[in-house]
Order: sequence, then C-alpha cells, then structure tokens
Amino acid sequence: MLSRFLYMALWWLLAPIAVGRLFWRARREPAYRDHIGERFGYAPNHSAKAPEKPVIWIHAVSVGETHAAQPLIEALLRDYPKAQILLTHMSPGGRARSAALFGDRVLCRYLPYDMRCAVRRFLQYYQPIIGLIFETEIWPTLLHTCKKAQIPTVLVNARLSERSYKKYRTAMQWTGIVRDTFASFTRILAQTPADAQRLSALGAHNVSAVGNMKFDITPAPQQIAKGRAWREAIGEKRAVWVAASTREGEEALVLDAFKRSGHSETALLILVPRHAARFDDVAAQLKRADWRFTRRSAWGVETLTSTNALDSRIQVLLGDSMGELTAYYAAADIAFIGGSLLPFGGQNLIEACAIGVPVLFGPYTFNFAQATQNAIDAGAAQCVAHPDALGKALHAIWTDPALHRQMREAALSFSAAHCGATQRTVQALQPLLSKGAP
Repeated sequence: MLSRFLYMALWWLLAPIAVGRLFWRARREPAYRDHIGERFGYAPNHSAKAPEKPVIWIHAVSVGETHAAQPLIEALLRDYPKAQILLTHMSPGGRARSAALFGDRVLCRYLPYDMRCAVRRFLQYYQPIIGLIFETEIWPTLLHTCKKAQIPTVLVNARLSERSYKKYRTAMQWTGIVRDTFASFTRILAQTPADAQRLSALGAHNVSAVGNMKFDITPAPQQIAKGRAWREAIGEKRAVWVAASTREGEEALVLDAFKRSGHSETALLILVPRHAARFDDVAAQLKRADWRFTRRSAWGVETLTSTNALDSRIQVLLGDSMGELTAYYAAADIAFIGGSLLPFGGQNLIEACAIGVPVLFGPYTFNFAQATQNAIDAGAAQCVAHPDALGKALHAIWTDPALHRQMREAALSFSAAHCGATQRTVQALQPLLSKGAP
C-alpha cells in the first residue's frame, strides 16, 4: 500500500531529527543521551547474548504506563517463572521507574523507532513469544512486522478517548494505514465498553472490555508510611492539599485557586509537576510570585520527623522528586489531579482514591472520561470548572469534616469496587501464552 511506503520513507527522514531531539531533551534530562543504539534495534552491547528463556515482551511508553503495568507484570512473573519479561519504554522516566519497581527481575530496554530495519533487528534479537502493548501505543511498522513474523500482539488496558477516535476516523478518510494497524492486533483488551466500541469501529478485531488494571495497583506501604511521617512533620492539624501531575500553565491556575480558597496563609499546597524537566521552572515561578516555598529535595531525608518539621510559614512544598506520588497523597487531605484545568486530557485519579483522598479535577478529563465519571457518581470526586471553583471546593471540603469523611469513604469504596482487571487480563492472555511460555 502506498500510504505504508510513504510512512516508512518518512521515518528515514525523521530519524536524524528524532536523535537530535534526544540530545536537545538531554540538556535537562541527561539520560536521554543513553542507549541510543537501542532506539535503532541494537542490543545493549555487542557481546550481550539474547535471553535463553522465552521472552514475554511488554511495552509501557513512560512512567504512567509503567506504573499501570505493575500488577500485570507481577502476575506474569508469578505465573510464568521460566519466562523472561522484557519491558520496553520510550522515555528515561519510564525506564527509571521500571528499575525501581522490578530491579533485575525484568529486562529494561528502549523500543526501537518505527523503522522496518530497527524493528526487525529488535524482534530477531529477542524473539518474543508475544507482545503486550499498554494503553494507546500504536506503531504501524512494529505491528505489521509482528504480524508477518507471527508474533501475537495484544493491546492491553486499552483506552481511546472520543477526541482521539475522531482524529483516527478523519485520518481513515485519507489512508488505509489506520484500519490496517488496528486490525494487526491479535486481540485488544479494553478498559471500558465505550473504549471497546471505538476501537472496533477503527477496524480492530477480537475486542473485549475487561476493566482498568490501575485499580489493581496496591499503594506501597512504605510510601504510605513515608507520607504519614511527612504529615506529622508538617503538622497534623494543618490543612494540606496536593496538586498532582500539573502541566505547563496549570501551576499559575492552581496557585490562584489556593489564594481564592482563603487558606493560603494557613494551609499547605504540595505542588507536584508531572515532568521532572519542569521542576526548576516551577521553582522560579514560585520565587517570582513571592510564594514562601521549599523543595522536597531541600529536606534531604527520606523520612521526616518532628526534629526537622516543616516551617509553618511555608505555603508551598514543591514536590521535585520522582516515584513519591503515593507519599504525597498520603500526606494530604485533598488531591487535585492535574492536566485537567487546561486541555491536556487529565491524569489518573485512581491512586489517590485508593489511599482514601477526596479528589478534585478540572473539566478536561477526556483521557480518563469513564473513570472520572464513575468517581463522581460514587461521591469520591468533584469536577471544578475553573480556578475560582477549585478554590471554593477546597474551602468547602476543609470546613466540612462530614463532607471530607464522606468523600474519603466513597473514594476507598470506589477503588475497591473496580478491582479484578489484572486477573481477567491474565485469563484472556493464557491461550496465547500457553503456546510459547513454559
């Protein structure tokens, strides 16, 4: 097909730009310079041998997908101990998160660019018995090559927003590569019936809804304990809220809402930007606006105690750390989920609910539409339309203990009620895994 040929040709033109972008991003995150050969399908080093065990390959593009994949990976490690789990990423953050979660129990690599030579090199070296792609990663050459090589591929925990669906439908009017790509999946295990319906309409076969595996993530007890210790150091009676996974442009809106709440002189905001590359920029923004703030890294300790309690004059704690979001939630009374005040599509609210934290989010939640609506229906969350409404919601929950308790209990019940997707996913994968995994 002509469109596939043009797509592959375009990658040859884009590859030098993609490498240049890695070095550009390495100005702030040096890890982007590492393992560039893997992005072209090469093994980590020339002397490395391919795994001798059957390889179950899982692709989780970045931190969020890696975290979401944890329950499934743990289940596969338990049920298929003689197989080798290969976990691929696109970002250093995802790779670092994988190392923190799994250590040497899995192989961590970068997924090659979607060039036929790179993809073939990768598949020939690792020879996976199956490929499990998390959530929304669609790579035409990768999927087409896997199909030709008779390597089954499954889109797991799959989601597709209405906005993305419309974009794909528009693209289908101009090229057949979209339908061919979705049809290349051996099976798709979607989060919701709505996701399954949209994916089927794009040409996917053998689609079923099994739930969202993020509900099966158990908050790490050590992280919860850390957060409780932080809260003791902050002050048990002090009101605390966390604005988690904020995106560029949202911090100013969140800080405005904090002022509007009427509690900015007495409460504490834990502000956690989604991307580590923005920590310094957000710190500079806080400084310019004369907020009294400190950085999580400035404490320089893993567990806070009364001997290094947070100064009560501090208004904002900048969460400039990775892998501690659970602890931040555990230290807070209320969680605001970022990426939702501006049209980024929102972020995952499930982890906050699992800890029993009442949740607030803005109007843009199209990437997690079903989960956010379910949380609202359960009484665990509220949607706010703008910063003024966010400030009012903060005030209302802080000044109404009964409302806070009601939302906290609803959050825990909501989280528990939606568990089980991981087990359903493993059961669905068994026929495919039984052909190659011991």
